[in-house]
Amino acid sequence: MMGAMIAIDLGLKRIGLALSYGQGIVTPLRAIERKNRHQAAAEVKKVLDEYQALKVVVGIPMGSTTEAEMRRRVEHFMNLVDFHGEIAYQDESYSSQEAESLMKGEISYKRDGRIDSLSAKIILERYLKIIRF
Repeated sequence: MMGAMIAIDLGLKRIGLALSYGQGIVTPLRAIERKNRHQAAAEVKKVLDEYQALKVVVGIPMGSTTEAEMRRRVEHFMNLVDFHGEIAYQDESYSSQEAESLMKGEISYKRDGRIDSLSAKIILERYLKIIRF
């Protein structure tokens, strides 16, 4: 099995994750509930190891006033994860709103993590420039 690419939507309560092996198919994974940063980093590390991730794509709000601060936070978090592959950044602007519009009609999506992993899926699709119809 070749190494995977994992997208991370880093949130304060949950961390959304999505997976691609580079063939243009992106699959949302189960989100991680964030109790504290060390527990969250350990769980992310477990996922990266399980899928033999070679690259991590992290969503950040590019062009916003918080971009530099978010990059710093992401770098700190990825140091805790102890990931030695490539880290790329992708603009995450409006990915949560896009994910919410895809989930319309679902009743209890707010707190179960699906919205977070759907945001990660959108971030990875943007990175891979996958066009959805």
